Amino acid sequence: MGPYRRCCHDHRSSRVLAIALGGRVETADVESVAAELAARLSRHEKVSIFADLTAFDEMTFAAAWADARHGLGKLWELRRFPKEAIVVGEGWLDRTARLFAPVVPFVEIRTFPPAEREAALAWAADIEGGPNA
Repeated sequence: MGPYRRCCHDHRSSRVLAIALGGRVETADVESVAAELAARLSRHEKVSIFADLTAFDEMTFAAAWADARHGLGKLWELRRFPKEAIVVGEGWLDRTARLFAPVVPFVEIRTFPPAEREAALAWAADIEGGPNA
């Protein structure tokens, strides 16, 4: 496993899955994120996502397939993911996230520039139900 790492965990709450993906994302990285998300969902009804993609370069086909499989598996649980904050520079990832944000039901998706990383984490942590959601 290489580029996936837990980052900037908001120690005030485990209801934010804070990750950084960089370089080449492999299947093991996707599986690690999915396992950590499952652990948080076992403790909380709602979990927000904070994803720092500033160092992201590429994803293998197998990793993309695993990501799609995990994502489709959560399709009926979208209400459990109130916010997704994506830290990314300008470019195709930012445009793609902005394109899909309005069509993903129940999830508020926002992109933030790298300079607003802390604001993005604070925004993701501010979910309905407070610290015990």
